[in-house]
Amino acid sequence: MEPVVYQVSEFTRQARELLEEHFGSVWLTGEISNLATPASGHIYFSLKDESAQIRCAMFRNRRSPYRGELGNGTEVLLSGTVSLYEARGDFQLIVDYLEPAGEGELRRRFELLKKRLTAEGLFDPAKRRPLPDLPGRIAVITSGQGAALQDILTTLERRFPLADVLVLPVPVQGDTAAPQIVETLRAVSNKHCDVAVLARGGGSLEDLWAFNEETVVRAIRRCKIPVVTGVGHETDFTLADFAADLRCATPTAAAESVSPDAKALADQLLAQTERLGTALDYQLQASAQRLDSASARLRHPSERLSHQIDRLESLGERLRFGWQLRYRDQQGRVTQNRQRLQLVSPRARLNGLAVRIASSQKLLTERLNQRLAHTTQALAGFEGQLKALSPLATLDRGFAIVQLENKKPIVRSASALEPGDTIVARFARGSARAKVKSVDNSGDSEPS
Repeated sequence: MEPVVYQVSEFTRQARELLEEHFGSVWLTGEISNLATPASGHIYFSLKDESAQIRCAMFRNRRSPYRGELGNGTEVLLSGTVSLYEARGDFQLIVDYLEPAGEGELRRRFELLKKRLTAEGLFDPAKRRPLPDLPGRIAVITSGQGAALQDILTTLERRFPLADVLVLPVPVQGDTAAPQIVETLRAVSNKHCDVAVLARGGGSLEDLWAFNEETVVRAIRRCKIPVVTGVGHETDFTLADFAADLRCATPTAAAESVSPDAKALADQLLAQTERLGTALDYQLQASAQRLDSASARLRHPSERLSHQIDRLESLGERLRFGWQLRYRDQQGRVTQNRQRLQLVSPRARLNGLAVRIASSQKLLTERLNQRLAHTTQALAGFEGQLKALSPLATLDRGFAIVQLENKKPIVRSASALEPGDTIVARFARGSARAKVKSVDNSGDSEPS
């Protein structure tokens, strides 16, 4: 078998394609060494652990923001695509994401959980509930000692002091934070609140991790009232923000979103009052004008009563005249109908039909008698013809019909007989059987 011989460039190209197709994107963690940052903006380094290392390249157009100082010995978590640098045949990783190792693990868990919960539809914007325009009671779920609580209370007092504020303190960091937040969200549904604010101040991803727990996300979606989040700062995003009915950048912004501006409400109320006063003035003026017009048309009751009496008498006279005309018209129609009925009286028609029936019976009897006589005469003629053609008439003249005893055909010639045959002779009256003793064919000849 002939060995397969590759060109070097062909072999390295196929090796690179095989690596990229098989591995795709991978996540690795390890320590940076041999770090190089040339003027091009690209970053080259080796990622190693106790037993192995791999060359890595992060190109400028694929660099992601990196929080922290990058240097040799830094523990990092990264993701990238396995490849091969064909020019030197170097096995390497093309990096597209890089972050410190401790935070990187949390970030990876964050992204995986976010992807799974998104697939379940928990972050669907269509499921977000509208916030009340004028909340009567606002629940605030945050730390009882943090600055976030004071910012929220100050904002609510300034913007909408009419609202009742229910503070529900919970730990916002640590192992017990998530369970207590979940329990508080469950209980707030039964405290007659219109909206809930879930907030805390800024911090690292680890500090904010309680708001990334799956139990907290599901508790927000199960809460029976709208939930507004204000967790961290402008750049901080948690899974609770995606599940909330509204995400605000800060606790103060969250408080502003659930409270209408009292000054704006007062200005709006004043404008509405002015418009209402203008509308009432217009209605009063229009009503006064209608009243004046109605007063001008208003007459004394005695005048209207007299007019109604005259009109009633006129209507009564028209009614009597109309009934008289209708009565005479009906009488004329009755007379006409009576005359028409006399002309088409059934009695006269019955007399005429009786005469026609008697005449038709007489004519029918005459024609039936004529037809019967004609038919009887025709039958007599047919009878004579049948008798003249009947074989019985021939037999009456002394002839006989001869047949073989066991054969139906009539014997027309002596040649059809043989001595010893039994024949049957049929006469005009009766028949006889005879046996042929001899046959004489001398007088037998075919008819011409």
